[in-house]
Amino acid sequence: MMALRRASAVLVLFLVALLPPPQCAQDPGMVHYIYQRFQVLEQGLEKCTQAMRAYIQDFQEFSKNITTMLGRCQTYTSEYKSAVTNLVLRVERAQREIDYLEYLREADVCVESEDKTLAEKLIQEEEEEKKIRTLLNASCDNMLMGVKSLKIVKKTMDTHGSWMKDAVSNSQKVYFLVGSRNKTVWEFANMRAFMEDSTKPAPRKLILTHSWQGTGQVIHKGFLFFHNQGTLNEIIKYNLQKRAVEDRMLLPGGAGRALVYQHSPSTYIDLAVDEHGLWAIHSGPGVYGHLVLTKIEPGTLGVEHSWDTPCRSQDAEASFVLCGVLYVVYSSGGYGPHRITCVYDPLGNISEDDLPKLFFPRRPRSHSVIHYNPRDKQLYAWNDGNQIIYKLQTKRKQPLE
Repeated sequence: MMALRRASAVLVLFLVALLPPPQCAQDPGMVHYIYQRFQVLEQGLEKCTQAMRAYIQDFQEFSKNITTMLGRCQTYTSEYKSAVTNLVLRVERAQREIDYLEYLREADVCVESEDKTLAEKLIQEEEEEKKIRTLLNASCDNMLMGVKSLKIVKKTMDTHGSWMKDAVSNSQKVYFLVGSRNKTVWEFANMRAFMEDSTKPAPRKLILTHSWQGTGQVIHKGFLFFHNQGTLNEIIKYNLQKRAVEDRMLLPGGAGRALVYQHSPSTYIDLAVDEHGLWAIHSGPGVYGHLVLTKIEPGTLGVEHSWDTPCRSQDAEASFVLCGVLYVVYSSGGYGPHRITCVYDPLGNISEDDLPKLFFPRRPRSHSVIHYNPRDKQLYAWNDGNQIIYKLQTKRKQPLE
């Protein structure tokens, strides 16, 4: 409207400018001409006004339409934003469900894996048990019930040493090994020759190529087995007839790092022979650790099996194996009483509750060695320079229920 008013004012000024001077007002032709021109201009102005009004109306309609469309756009934008927000929420929910399903799948896989591992472990344990029972299948089902008597066979001035007969062969020879570090073995023809120095023939002196360490030596089928001095865990198989090293092995499991028995200050690996064959006993890791029992194949010196036993080396002085069962002898301060207070059976047929109190006849000091001989079912021991035989009382094992 303001634009229209301005246009009218301009038109009026223009018309005023067109008016003739006063001297021309009395000319009728001129007046008529001016009147006609004024009408034309007035008509043009009316058309312009109408056009302007139409333009204003169209603009108002356009503005109204634009306003309506903007409102709709805002509505659509709000709806679109709401839809996008809902879509995002649905995607997040779907992702959580996928993650949960993946977790369940992994959990099922873990359960299946654990079940499979447990089944494999049970199968392995069953196979291991069968292997052990096959390994210890000798016709031996005796368990120790007591030490019946003591016989001092010989007395020497040496505190430490070992003596023995071949645990398997029918040889009557007696072998005498003096000291905890030596390489001289005395071979006596029989027990009488060993007991009586004046008896003929005189003992045969065998000089080994290596010195032994400790008092854990054994003889099995003509071979002397001993811990090689100066080595941590080397076991030597020595052929007494050929006087030569037959074979050697390194005993695994940390053997030789600590004393086997607290009251045997020079023995780091103790060997034993029973009805099942050759064994090794050594201490596990730590000060006065638990004893480790190892079954050795004497022909090849291969390790057949090892067991970590509950028996500790603290206060122990010796041990022996009888029918596959480890018996450990303990004493307080090394001066007695000497008793068996820990027994380990790899097959689990014997528990300590099945055994009576197992005491040895009182001796002034701890034993240097106690070894079982499966051929004559006796213990060969060395105590304070005395070579002793202990006779045993046994009974048949009763399997645990």
